[in-house]
Amino acid sequence: MIKNKLILVKGAGDFASGTIRRLHLAGAKVVCTELAQPLTVRRMVAFSEAMYVGEHTVEGVTAIHVTPDEIDRCLSESKVPVLNDPETKILHQRKFDIVIDARMAKENLGTEITEAPIVIALGPGFEAGKDCHAVVETLAGHNLGRVIYKGKAAEDTGTPTPPELYLTLESIFLETACCSGFVPCCEGFDIGSLLLRAPADGVFTGDKRIGGLVKNGDIIGKVNNIQIKAEASGVIRGLIHDGVHIVKGLKIGDIDPTSEVNRAYEISEKANAIAGGVLEACLYLLNKKSTET
Repeated sequence: MIKNKLILVKGAGDFASGTIRRLHLAGAKVVCTELAQPLTVRRMVAFSEAMYVGEHTVEGVTAIHVTPDEIDRCLSESKVPVLNDPETKILHQRKFDIVIDARMAKENLGTEITEAPIVIALGPGFEAGKDCHAVVETLAGHNLGRVIYKGKAAEDTGTPTPPELYLTLESIFLETACCSGFVPCCEGFDIGSLLLRAPADGVFTGDKRIGGLVKNGDIIGKVNNIQIKAEASGVIRGLIHDGVHIVKGLKIGDIDPTSEVNRAYEISEKANAIAGGVLEACLYLLNKKSTET
């Protein structure tokens, strides 16, 4: 039912990319929009990286930075077109069967239920039945990936979640980490130390790269010559692109203390759970519309 459906996904960050990849593999023709300089941290598993390098592959699916005139050629090659179109002007140029707001902005940036026959949104800021036809829960926990057909997702907590592996079993993680030598001691360990944040406004320059192993205290990069140091040992799972202007407090990277390098190049369980919810919503709403006509 979803094969050859033309789908627009607003945003191509890591969570959006899990959805984009799954819909592409299901046979849909997926087009996505992005900023000229995306702020994606987990760049190796995000199609937004194509905005910087021209072409980027995530788990076997390739995205290409294109102009609107190149969309059809890109789709005919079974690739995912990525447009520099943060205002989604493409919606005024062609019609889509499904529109998905996957920008994870924590608020509605203008998406309307009239933009396509089926409109789906991820996370807080949307109300199913008003702004869109379905909302997919993005808050880590029991309801992650659940589809809401009437109502809203959980409110934004204001705190980014640490690497998914440790969300529900933090105590087990700490015990395992200590026993494995990843951290020196369970007592006083702050799981927030796995997140890297900008110490000031400015332009980011990286000293390390995604997939690289680091130790507590290693210099990860700089903002206006202010050093950003790792507060935990492990592998760099995500890091914002060099040359991007950032603001103080912005999440610019994260560290996976298991030191399993492959995790930096694989879509996360959270993104996959969300993707499953989006696919459910697409199929359910397509089936519902077909029975109504």
